[in-house]
Amino acid sequence: AATAPRIPSTRLALHHLDTSCSLHLGALWPSVRAGLLCEQKYGALLNNFATTDHVPQELELLNATDFVSEALQKVQQWQQGAARGCQEGSVEGRTVMQAGMMTQAEMSPLLSASISSKIKCYTFPRGDITRFRPARPDALGLLDYYLMDAASLLPVLALNVQLDDFVLDLCAAPGGKTLALLQTGFCGHLAANDISISRTKRLYQILHSYVPKEVRENVSVTSYDGRDWDHVKGGTFHKVLVDVPCTTDRHSATEEENNIFHKRRTKERQMLPMLQLQLLMAGILAAKPGGEVVYSTCSLSPLQNECVVE
Repeated sequence: AATAPRIPSTRLALHHLDTSCSLHLGALWPSVRAGLLCEQKYGALLNNFATTDHVPQELELLNATDFVSEALQKVQQWQQGAARGCQEGSVEGRTVMQAGMMTQAEMSPLLSASISSKIKCYTFPRGDITRFRPARPDALGLLDYYLMDAASLLPVLALNVQLDDFVLDLCAAPGGKTLALLQTGFCGHLAANDISISRTKRLYQILHSYVPKEVRENVSVTSYDGRDWDHVKGGTFHKVLVDVPCTTDRHSATEEENNIFHKRRTKERQMLPMLQLQLLMAGILAAKPGGEVVYSTCSLSPLQNECVVE
């Protein structure tokens, strides 16, 4: 009774989310809230380095689909329909085409990455809570797919890695996005950094379980403080992913262990936007002139997203 918290960290987190997210998400918040509190669904990121020819067919028989190629096909069909409407000369067609051009411009990094990369990630349909089987090794011992939150692929697709790009994953552990970056087959060199040595060990395990030795030779794993990266190799990367530490809303709302809303971590939580800003600045300074930086979080908080970018 003396040591147990009066209010669980998960309840504090949910109260905070209810207060802040209901303001900026409005009518969307109830459905987003339900999604946060539901059991987490995973996607299966296909490992292109393993012998996985049989895996897509196996997953499709279970009614799973590759959401990357599926999304691309839908957008292309929509654009073709808009183009036909424009050619026919209708006012509606021209309006749709103008909207389509805006959408294409806004989504071009995602689309071009989808076209040019080999990334495939299978998910079950909405409402289907089937679990993927555990990953299996091929003849060389490489696992056939990696289970991850499918939304974690979006920053990787947005980064739009091109052939022989030097890429920095500034906050890389535990390694899902690092592995996804390698799946593009385009990284000339990939620097994977994370300040946490224990989390970096997990990153090493993933690389050894999924990536052949000859590819791992083009990956450097370090444990620097990401805020100081410009002192290490400033201005050298074509693409930089800054996937920063954040309140990790789903975890905060559902799990007591290591919850950042615990009273002992109040100061750490309050300082997160400053840490995120410092990491983003370091990522920008790590990029070559004309390079590209993607900033991402797994939080809904505008303070940790729009405000940091602004």
